[in-house]
Amino acid sequence: MARFTVTPTPLAGVVIVERQRIGDARGFLSRIFCADELREAGFALPVAQINHTLTETAGTMRGLHYQRPPHAEDKLVTCIRGRVFDVAVDLRAGSPTFLRWHAEELSADNGRALLIPQGCAHGFQALEDGCELLYLHSRAYAPDAEAGLSPLDPSLGIAWPLAVTTISARDAGHPVNQEDFTGVDA
Repeated sequence: MARFTVTPTPLAGVVIVERQRIGDARGFLSRIFCADELREAGFALPVAQINHTLTETAGTMRGLHYQRPPHAEDKLVTCIRGRVFDVAVDLRAGSPTFLRWHAEELSADNGRALLIPQGCAHGFQALEDGCELLYLHSRAYAPDAEAGLSPLDPSLGIAWPLAVTTISARDAGHPVNQEDFTGVDA
């Protein structure tokens, strides 16, 4: 029985994963991950790391993060409490959608996740207080491979829905897109 509906987005490899909820009077069961089913959607490597974040205040931004090769990773991002505006930016060298972005609202209520492939940066903005996300990563975090772009870079033109209330110094310090940036190998 398929537990997921997978819908492509305009960015190749970035897909929306909607979990089927099986419920009754007690509540519901929802599968977060199934290697067999999600392999077909593009998450082909084993899960190497799972992270859980809490973002306390609406308007807070996190991102845009990615890991450079050979530590590039696939991510499956799921909101388990609250609502977020979740963004993927295509950084893949030679991609027809290079430097374009796609966003989805992920929430505990809508049961959606965003599968973000290697070569794409990821970030989000909390749309309400107390948002919690689960991230499934295909590679473990490698500090030397960490990279990012400024989520406020005007050349990306991301239409963040709320005024920014909080952003870390690290994320605010990520560079804006440089004209000579040709992308990352995925």
